Amino acid sequence: MTHADWLWIPVTVWAAFAQTLRNVAQKQLTAQLGTLGATLVRFLYGLPFALAWLALVMAYTGEPLPAPNPGFAAWLTLGALGQIVATALLLAAMAERNFTLGVAYSKTEIIQVALFGFVFLGDALTAAGGFAVACGTLGVLLMSPADRERPIRTLLAGWTARPALLGLASGAGFALSAVGFRGAALALDGASFMIAAAFTLVCAQTLQTAVLGGWLLARAPQTVARVLRAWRASLLAGFMGAAASAGWFTAMAIEPVAHVRTLGLVELLFSSAISRRLFKERLTGTEITGLALLVLGVALVALVR
Repeated sequence: MTHADWLWIPVTVWAAFAQTLRNVAQKQLTAQLGTLGATLVRFLYGLPFALAWLALVMAYTGEPLPAPNPGFAAWLTLGALGQIVATALLLAAMAERNFTLGVAYSKTEIIQVALFGFVFLGDALTAAGGFAVACGTLGVLLMSPADRERPIRTLLAGWTARPALLGLASGAGFALSAVGFRGAALALDGASFMIAAAFTLVCAQTLQTAVLGGWLLARAPQTVARVLRAWRASLLAGFMGAAASAGWFTAMAIEPVAHVRTLGLVELLFSSAISRRLFKERLTGTEITGLALLVLGVALVALVR
């Protein structure tokens, strides 16, 4: 067993932890900059840190920059644009009256990741891996139910509603994004997983900054101006976003995305711990069941796969 066979586990846990901190920092910016402005912060202010990470990886490995190819460009575009579209769809779902249903359905991303990873990349799942994905997904749904009284019945009865369809489409976008980023890293023939992940991250954040920044400049230039003025407060969110993305990209360059995204659900454990610590929130019976299923799924994918 090489170090890469297990390295993805601590890297994924780090990515989930960094993403939790990024979400906290980004949430504070949302009220000031709006959701899309705060999203731009993640890409724009994360890019310098992504470039610094690429330079460190090149110095450590002694490898040159990989040579992009058409396959890399196609996968990268799918990943970068898929993430932006998925975010927009999630915002649309949250704007609906029954937005909790849409948010719940967006969390089917893990199952969709497993499906798309198999179809597009040939990433097969073992029976244990499939069970872990199912446990993790059900655990997430129960930890943040659309209906606290009848969580499963509400999900099954409302899947054709507009918020649910928007949530499903958002989950599909995030799933395709993860598959696209793994595909891009794998398309860089001859590059180690570290340099492939770092280079893919820089290219993705550059494209996302250009696309989302350009769209906001055309449609809401005042938002871009506010983002630029808030550079001091945005640096932490940018740094933690780049740190999280570096972890995700590195893990996905090593391991199938379904395993990475399932283990990445430990982010919810971190978020739950922070909420209970800061806001003294108490878990319901349904949420405790969801937490137990989540822990089981995370343990299975890390230990058995």
